[in-house]
Amino acid sequence: MGNIVNNASINHLGNKRMTYPQYETLLAEQRDRVLWLTLNRPDALNTLSLQMAADLHDCLDRLYHDRDVHLVVLRGAGRAFCAGLDLKETTSGAYNQAPFAGGFGLQSHLADIFIKMRRCPQPIIALIHGAACGGGFALALASDIRIAGESARMSTSTIRLGLSGCEMGMSWFLPRIVGSSIASELMLTARFIEAPRALATGLVSEVVADSQLETAAQGYLDDMLTGTPVGLRLTKEGINASLGAASLESCMMLENRNQIIAGTSDDAREARRAFVEKRKPIYGTK
Repeated sequence: MGNIVNNASINHLGNKRMTYPQYETLLAEQRDRVLWLTLNRPDALNTLSLQMAADLHDCLDRLYHDRDVHLVVLRGAGRAFCAGLDLKETTSGAYNQAPFAGGFGLQSHLADIFIKMRRCPQPIIALIHGAACGGGFALALASDIRIAGESARMSTSTIRLGLSGCEMGMSWFLPRIVGSSIASELMLTARFIEAPRALATGLVSEVVADSQLETAAQGYLDDMLTGTPVGLRLTKEGINASLGAASLESCMMLENRNQIIAGTSDDAREARRAFVEKRKPIYGTK
């Protein structure tokens, strides 16, 4: 992985501006305040290889420190979002080499990607088309908002490979998104859930033609970018924390803290002025 500090420059506010390298398996394109991150192994249906895992780790590490990027869009090149682990690589012996030596070391290395996605300050929108299986399904589940193309087909898949149906956080994400009964069905059977049922169960927010995924995402981005950067971050953190909150009171304590933190910033004052003046806010200026 590259050195984050050495790959940063100074922006006009005196903060370090993060840059993203030309990854072997990812395309990282920043458009204004949004990073469009494309899984880029189309000939292999964007299956998760060791190199893609390393690239995702590096990119998520950079995003954690990036204050210029407020939102992330995750999508796949070619015919699929991500068809899961690269099974050809698993039979090549690559997974048994250092530093993983197979087994738990490799499993933890892959699982940490999804933990980093939840720790990532920026909300992540997943645009899902074609196959999203195994680790690819987990990438979609670890995102904050999911939009499906009409071709989307999602499956936990791993129980059909002699493994548990629970991995990469899926046993945590799925029951919270679709309920325990449907989650159990999907993990125990590895059946595909296609776009119409995914919408009906609340697994995705919207289903559109594959060709309209980027256009659909832009509407969500435009709405979210009216929020302040700290407001977006604290909302994501608050949702994550509330899922494990012991009580309503403990959840509200966090909400009250976050509102005080968010509401006293220069950006919050600009948001209120913009709302009253019926214009788009301009953040980052006093």
